[in-house]
Amino acid sequence: MSTDQNALQQLLDEAEIARLLTRYATAVDARDWDLYRTVFTPDAWIDYTSAPHGQAGNLDETVAWLAASLTLLPMTMHYVLNIDAAIDGDGATVRAMFYNPLQIPGVEGTSFCGGYYNHTLVRTGDGWRSARLIEENLWFENNPFASS
Repeated sequence: MSTDQNALQQLLDEAEIARLLTRYATAVDARDWDLYRTVFTPDAWIDYTSAPHGQAGNLDETVAWLAASLTLLPMTMHYVLNIDAAIDGDGATVRAMFYNPLQIPGVEGTSFCGGYYNHTLVRTGDGWRSARLIEENLWFENNPFASS
């Protein structure tokens, strides 16, 4: 590929990866588990253990856990930003910040958490997909799970 074609492919990949992460946030907040599955490879490993009461597992286990857990929350609104994608052929590592206001039953006001999503992506026939996600939850304001 020429330098111009490489630069164009880099931009196209970065745009597709950003759309993938937007689709992730949309799926979680809409509780759309079919859409959520389109973000991942069928054999993906997803780790949310840095969050209070978080779990890790394969795609089916994670969808079941999220579906049960998030029904308890009246509102979540994930923002994904500062996407840093290191693309190497048909693979990529991505570190992106997240900011998530949420409502927790029994907690006065809105709670907020944030951190990083660390993805290992692969290019598939259907576009970029996450083969591994490790959430790195760094902070949580108005956290009912914090020890007193």
